[in-house]
Amino acid sequence: MKKEGMNSYSDTVNELLARYGVRFGIYKNGTFKEQLFPFDMIPRTIGQKEFEYLEKGLKQRVMALNEFIKDIYGEKKIIRNNVIPEEFVYMGSGYLAQCEGVCPAKEIYTHISGIDLVQAKDGQWFVLEDNLRIPSGASYPMIARDICRKSSPAIFEKNAIYENRNYAKMLRKAMDHVNVGGHTVILTPGRYNAAYFEHSYLAEHTGAHLVTGNELVVENDHLYFVDYSGRKEKVGAVYRRISDEYLDPMNFNSESVIGIPHIYDIYRKGNVSLMNAPGNGVADDKGIYYFVPEMISYYLDEEPILHNAPTYLPFYEKDMKYVIENFDDLVLKDVAEAGGYGVVFGQGMTKDEKERFISMLKKEPRRFIAQEVIDFRDIDIFEDGEKVPRKADLRAFVLMAEEPMVWKSGLTRFSRNPDSFIVNSSQGGGFKDTWVLENDLSPTIL
Repeated sequence: MKKEGMNSYSDTVNELLARYGVRFGIYKNGTFKEQLFPFDMIPRTIGQKEFEYLEKGLKQRVMALNEFIKDIYGEKKIIRNNVIPEEFVYMGSGYLAQCEGVCPAKEIYTHISGIDLVQAKDGQWFVLEDNLRIPSGASYPMIARDICRKSSPAIFEKNAIYENRNYAKMLRKAMDHVNVGGHTVILTPGRYNAAYFEHSYLAEHTGAHLVTGNELVVENDHLYFVDYSGRKEKVGAVYRRISDEYLDPMNFNSESVIGIPHIYDIYRKGNVSLMNAPGNGVADDKGIYYFVPEMISYYLDEEPILHNAPTYLPFYEKDMKYVIENFDDLVLKDVAEAGGYGVVFGQGMTKDEKERFISMLKKEPRRFIAQEVIDFRDIDIFEDGEKVPRKADLRAFVLMAEEPMVWKSGLTRFSRNPDSFIVNSSQGGGFKDTWVLENDLSPTIL
């Protein structure tokens, strides 16, 4: 079949993305594997009014999550008032005792949040997950849009679409807002990190220095960047793309060779900002997700605008009973896993597998959540010259400065497997651009 319209540019765009190094790397079975992140030319489109609704809900959610983190490492009011069980918070792998009593600059913990949503077939949006540690993915639709604009400018001349190149400006604003004096750097683990392309791309577009741990040093209670000539320049903000445990071998994992000794000590003293704040994992635990609607009511005295997927905690006896009785209709998620791993569908298990899983669930009820399977909306992709429907989610990005800022774009990920609901890039999925329209008219796609 002859390719027409946008599809005629698909191969060209993917070839250019490959040339620019737009890849996604994953570690699996102890081996690093780098692979292309396939791009589909058909954009996801969101009308102006619909996005305004999402924007309000996303701002509300991130503000409540930020208040929760501040409270947990501070006064712990939400625990004292029995909104969230104490043991449920402290049993989570994301809670870090080292963060107790530590408050970052401007009381901002959630500088960059990636909120994953799906849209059900009736049009309702559900939040599936909150990513508050090191959410990635903004660079992919940025560079894809740039290449598409150059490859097929007529498409963008015919449609009123919000610009997405402003993400770098928004990120820089968030960086500058909490910078305590000095350069801003993006700290990468290095070339073999899964999102290294993004680290370098964002550094280039924000004007921040891209550095590894051996280029930073703590001296006299301040952080310094050591340039190629050996000159030291003070650093005031670090957008770190290194996990908490590897950030500082003196305070976290002593075997880390990619972190900076004593950086957490000067962070505690307020002499450098770390974005996102260490300890954020206490709030994006899949189990804590269950309580976010209650957080919104508790901290903001508002009704949640965006809703969670219907979720059950086997930690509670009533929910455990429901999960066992309705096992075939639920999806079970390991709270410590990410990237689509640790997700199982009850209906896909054999009788023996179900019995083993339920036995494990009873022994480790805090380890899992159960959710209703949302039959979310299919989105068309091009496959072998034909349009075919595939499941897709949306990662929306919220950045924090004086107030939350929602990027009028996002990372739409889709499954290339027609029978799969799992869209993660680490599971072989692809991605799309997300067009947020300046009106509610249907776009013209050539």
